[in-house]
Amino acid sequence: MKLGLDHFLEKKVHLLNGKRIGLVTNMTGVNARLQPTIDLFYEHPAIHLTALFGPEHGIRGDAKEGEKVVSSTDPYTKLPVYSLYGETRRPTKEMMDSIDVVVFDLQDIGSRYYTYIYTMAYMMEACAAYGKHFIVLDRPNPIAGNVMEGNLVKEELRSFVGLYPIPNRHGLTVGELAFLFKHEFHIACELTVIPMIGWKRSMYLEETNLLWVPPSPNTTSIDMTLLYTGTCLIEGTNLSEGRGTAHPFEYIGAPFIDGYYLAKKFNEKKLSGVLARPTSFKPTYQKYNGEICQGVQLHVENRKTYQSLKTGLMLIETIAEMYPDYLEFPMDKKQNRSFFDLISGDKEVRNKIVEGRVNEFMEACESELEQFKKQVKPYLLYGE
Repeated sequence: MKLGLDHFLEKKVHLLNGKRIGLVTNMTGVNARLQPTIDLFYEHPAIHLTALFGPEHGIRGDAKEGEKVVSSTDPYTKLPVYSLYGETRRPTKEMMDSIDVVVFDLQDIGSRYYTYIYTMAYMMEACAAYGKHFIVLDRPNPIAGNVMEGNLVKEELRSFVGLYPIPNRHGLTVGELAFLFKHEFHIACELTVIPMIGWKRSMYLEETNLLWVPPSPNTTSIDMTLLYTGTCLIEGTNLSEGRGTAHPFEYIGAPFIDGYYLAKKFNEKKLSGVLARPTSFKPTYQKYNGEICQGVQLHVENRKTYQSLKTGLMLIETIAEMYPDYLEFPMDKKQNRSFFDLISGDKEVRNKIVEGRVNEFMEACESELEQFKKQVKPYLLYGE
């Protein structure tokens, strides 16, 4: 298997001849030998790299989730690093003035909540506005591209964790998403996608020749990334999603939970491909910092049958059944909305959980998924 980056450097560098290049990347922008795209571009005699752009977590991945990142100067290349998760998330004209072509090389994790794909969308909009060419160096969807799960985001709930009507587990690569954004969501930029060679939709990252470079501090493993499509929803509740532990998005709990009985009750639901184990943990930051939480660790037993979104929703439903007076979906009083609604993409999901109707919601998602699969079919670059 060959990354879009390697394919580009071998066959497509001529696209940059005589151009000033801006590179959107971070620590995941590496080739199969873990050499950074920044270095490969900066040292290449035919590439004139003039600016770097960093997403959430910064260009070196040392900022926490949601933490503003300031623009800076890269200590190694001395190039300007423009933060796209600081004072602005949209590239300004000043940022774009020093470049002719933008190259995007970031590793996504396959869930619609992950902000890198919306950094890409905003950069595509800037390229359209200022007449720049946008090139995507494609990378694998680490949790495979042959499975899609979930609902499409409602118009009134669009945000930087759900900017477009795509499902929770979208099943696409960043290159395929770029085509979707351009043609279906009307971003009229000049777009080139450099595809991978040899990637198949059924591949998880371990089935490629690539090493896993965590795209952010809490993306610890491929199984965690697979769980994330469902357990990210915990962020919109008063439960801990395990941030501040060694197993974020695998550990789920709170001080008011009995982990033994939660694991027992959840496992009785016999969800396919996943088991819960009782555990306790003490987060070092975020919710319940320094407090002992009981709960469960989720273990993916069979990736082929596992349903990530259903697992996350059914776990919250189980907790709602056991602790109806304790489970909360906090509201942002300034914006008069709940973060859970933003990430779930539908205000009805909360009601379905507390009413014990998650299965009904999952069945309702099927028609939206079929609609999405038809919509994206023209933009798929890889077979099974």
